[in-house]
Amino acid sequence: MDQSDIQTFSRNEEFTIFDRHLPHWGQSGTLCFITWRLNDSLPKAVLDRLDAELSEVHRSFDIGSKYPTVASLPIEKRTQCYWDEFAVRDRFLDRGLGNCLLRKPEHAEAVLESLLRFDVDRYFLTDAVVMPNHAHFIAAFPATELMLFQCENWKRFTGRRINKSEGQTGEFWQVDQFDHLIRTDDYFEYFRRYIAENPIKANLQKGEFLHYQKKLDQ
Repeated sequence: MDQSDIQTFSRNEEFTIFDRHLPHWGQSGTLCFITWRLNDSLPKAVLDRLDAELSEVHRSFDIGSKYPTVASLPIEKRTQCYWDEFAVRDRFLDRGLGNCLLRKPEHAEAVLESLLRFDVDRYFLTDAVVMPNHAHFIAAFPATELMLFQCENWKRFTGRRINKSEGQTGEFWQVDQFDHLIRTDDYFEYFRRYIAENPIKANLQKGEFLHYQKKLDQ
């Protein structure tokens, strides 16, 4: 893939919705903002606080009163609700909870190296940041079913590699992921800035994160 193959989301073209723990929208060649977190990044001690804040988000969308679930919201409200949920979770992630194994440069490099390994051949990656307990990136895939397949492969490979290095076993990454199809060029620029600025907002120092941004043709 090259830059001419990528686009923002179009309602006039075919797209697919996959339902797992979270819904995942896919569209061929469409840029997608993706977030992974480490399996221990939200310890049980903070989950009650997180759940309380998520409940506030749900109440603001009349979940439990007018609508039984998030999935029953009209599509535009549902998208906004999922994004508001993400913002709450990401704020907790930025606190640097858990063992934060990706703070180690060699582990962060393993993740970024894996993301870039088949860039252009299998997908088109524009931006990425690897932080102590989570990662954000933007990529487009040539077919809708390839996004989740590629992400599962990335997570399996990097998880095994880092677990082996640490002499440990078990789930390294949290099973599901947050992903969001990018709808306009303005939103694309917003997400690029979000990725670049997230380490600053999390008060990380040089050497505690890795940031990548591809130079694109105007």
